[in-house]
Amino acid sequence: MNKTPADGPYENQPYETLSVEERTDRVVVTLRRPAARNAINGRMIAELHGVCEELERAPKFLLLTGHGGVFAGGADIGELRARGLDEALQGINSRLFERVRRLPLPTVAAVPGWALGGGAELAYACDLRIAGPDAVFGNPEPGLGILAAAGACWRLRELVGESVAKQVLLAGRTLNAPTALACGLVMDVVPTDRLIDEAHALLDRMARSSALALRLTKLVTDAPGAHPVADDLAQAVLFESPDKEERMTRFLEKTEKTDKAEKTGGLA
Repeated sequence: MNKTPADGPYENQPYETLSVEERTDRVVVTLRRPAARNAINGRMIAELHGVCEELERAPKFLLLTGHGGVFAGGADIGELRARGLDEALQGINSRLFERVRRLPLPTVAAVPGWALGGGAELAYACDLRIAGPDAVFGNPEPGLGILAAAGACWRLRELVGESVAKQVLLAGRTLNAPTALACGLVMDVVPTDRLIDEAHALLDRMARSSALALRLTKLVTDAPGAHPVADDLAQAVLFESPDKEERMTRFLEKTEKTDKAEKTGGLA
């Protein structure tokens, strides 16, 4: 988790709505619009596209969180009110969130508090989510005369099932941290002061795996339907990788050493 030099591609960007920290194997992005509960506006969308571009060029893990005890209180309502048919067809938010979803290496959302509307949809787009005890997920868009059109109408169903998704999307139910954990939306709920540390620990565990294996596993997992041919092709690539040879050799050598020690009473 050593930090990379301060002159990396992220440090040179004039971010207005994000704080971005680049480390050796990951990028930490904090949504930061404190006066608007980190609401997602056009500037933030453009800056997140820039982050995605760098992560596509040089793949690293992404840790996404929010400033001030909030993940994101939704999309910027003032901007949404001004949008019309043309903007809706551009998929301004949905195309960004799908880009986040398709990043090469795993993404983690650390959600400290409110994740509403577009903020919830951004969290849904990440591969994994962990929550603080004050986290709340919800999609109140119908109350504003619109629908959750940046992925929630289908992504949330995939994450928590049709019944819970409809409770959120149609009945306006919010999911607090214990409920989100119970329905599988988040993988863990941890104290607020440990949230970022636990997110890094999760990334540390994944970082011990083969980066290529993670990339191909994510590609195959995200592919729709059954995909035995894709499984075989991805495995074929991995079977020929030097990383696989080295990792399996280390495993077998360690196992052989342990077995020998057990047979000789620890005298090997």
